[in-house]
Amino acid sequence: MNATAWIVALVPAIVAACAIALLRRAGAGAWLVDRPNERSLHAQPTPRLGGIGVAAGVASVAPFLWSPPLDIALGLAGLLFAISLADDVRSLPMAVRLAAHIAAAAIFVVAAMPHDAIAAWLVALAAVAAVAWMTNLFNFMDGADGLAGGMAVIGFGAFAIAAWRHDSATLALAAVALASASAGFLAHNFPPARVFLGDAGSIPMGFLAAALGVQGIVEGAWPAWFPVLVFSPFIVDATVTLARRALGGKKFWRAHREHYYQRLALAGWSRRRLLFAACGLMLAAAACAFAAMAAVREVQLGILLGWTAVYASLLVAIDRHASTSVG
Repeated sequence: MNATAWIVALVPAIVAACAIALLRRAGAGAWLVDRPNERSLHAQPTPRLGGIGVAAGVASVAPFLWSPPLDIALGLAGLLFAISLADDVRSLPMAVRLAAHIAAAAIFVVAAMPHDAIAAWLVALAAVAAVAWMTNLFNFMDGADGLAGGMAVIGFGAFAIAAWRHDSATLALAAVALASASAGFLAHNFPPARVFLGDAGSIPMGFLAAALGVQGIVEGAWPAWFPVLVFSPFIVDATVTLARRALGGKKFWRAHREHYYQRLALAGWSRRRLLFAACGLMLAAAACAFAAMAAVREVQLGILLGWTAVYASLLVAIDRHASTSVG
């Protein structure tokens, strides 16, 4: 690793951790607090300062990352941060937030994808939908101590390794910066959490997970399935949960506690047990993603089908466990 890589790997974590500590000491949590509601797993009001710390951490090394189209991604993430911070302070209408998410996704896809791909409008629309969905699902999954931070460290860390192997230096540095800043936040969010990420953290983080995933595909650093498998614990839980709620005639956009990780917590799992299980699952998914990239197509297909079976089995097992615990 050269000097730049060391700076990008260390500085965001230090800045994020220190910024959150200073905000806590200054009492900023008094005006930015997450109060328990129908979606919550926590019982005490907790400051939502994590997103500010993560943003400060990434911003501290932004000059090293300012290269097209990642500069556009970071700029859009900054706008989403501002909108989401306003939402954290005083709730904004869902239509405003969703419009911002879709607009950011569309602008980045147009900037990142080759013009011949843009001409294939179905591909472009699918990419916009994927980026917008990832932007939101990261927020949906930010409901247990350490979960979003741990997933971000592992997911962006995997992106960094894959991009470095492909000699996509700026993409690798961006992923390293995000993993590092997330680690600084995790120092305050590890169970029992002293701060939460808040929308100002989870929304930009989800957007950047998708944006870097798309950029890696465009640059040829990884195939389209790689970022999906790496972040599959979040993607599967959020997608299946909301699909079930929609099919059940429920208002799926409303706050709830029906995600699989929430049901495990309600069934008696401690926050640490839940975090370690989720991180173990994501590490296994990332390891298999790297193994699949080095394998022939038939083996890749086998690995992907194998993970489909794993998730189907896990979801059924959690359904049974949760039902037994409630009963």
